[in-house]
Amino acid sequence: MTPQDEANHANDPSRWYSTNLVGIPTWLLASVEFNAHPQALRIAGAQERHRGLFRLLEESTSSEDAAEKFRRYMDIVFQLTPTQYEVLYAELRRFRPSYLKLMEGWGFDSNSPQGAVLKGWVESRFGLTPSFHKVPLQKYPSKAWMQYLEEKYASRFHNNSIHQQLDLLYEYCQFIIRRYGLALADSSDDWVKLWRGINLYDEPTLTGGRISKGECILRLNNLVSFTTSRERAEEFGDWILEARVPKVKLLFFPGLLLNHPLSGEGEVLALGGHYTVKASYV
Repeated sequence: MTPQDEANHANDPSRWYSTNLVGIPTWLLASVEFNAHPQALRIAGAQERHRGLFRLLEESTSSEDAAEKFRRYMDIVFQLTPTQYEVLYAELRRFRPSYLKLMEGWGFDSNSPQGAVLKGWVESRFGLTPSFHKVPLQKYPSKAWMQYLEEKYASRFHNNSIHQQLDLLYEYCQFIIRRYGLALADSSDDWVKLWRGINLYDEPTLTGGRISKGECILRLNNLVSFTTSRERAEEFGDWILEARVPKVKLLFFPGLLLNHPLSGEGEVLALGGHYTVKASYV
């Protein structure tokens, strides 16, 4: 590799490989080969730090019971519900970031500060570098990267052990899938068929060629929204991507939580990387 090639490699985020907490090389986790042959993922230390939660989940009798146990545990441990004192004396000025607030922000705009924190968590835990936040994140340093870094570290959403909250959300999601299954159509043992509507100028980046009808490989953002309905996906772009997403890459799916802000669109949040997709024009 020439010095110029090394410089181009260092400045191209799509070629960055970061350490992670799941014990699988990031380049492999981001590959189509991993999607074809998925392996179980565990965030190091997440379950060990919260053994009580997973003992409660093991004792659950249904997915609804598990969801209630998860909600109550998160409320108590991370103080997500205002105390009686705060309610009585109107001392509600302290803002407590929560996984639910981040998901609500993502639901309104995946390029919001809440979206930056979620993408930053994926970087930290899975080593996957984002490719888009408001604009394409290309060569570093740049104004786009600086804005993303400022938002992902902003104290308003980046405190109250927010990464631990997201760790538990991921581990809880995977527990529900293993214990109670995934109540979605087009779901097999290790994968689920999902759809995403995009436009040609949208955030996914082709690894080669252009989007065309048939099969192609896309590099999706490190955290990406899919939908469980092709018809719903048609509302979001001219091109429909059909992907077979490994269940181990899911962070959220409809029905996972009792009350959540993403239920209206059948939205699924999944880890990104390179995907082989079937593309069709609406």
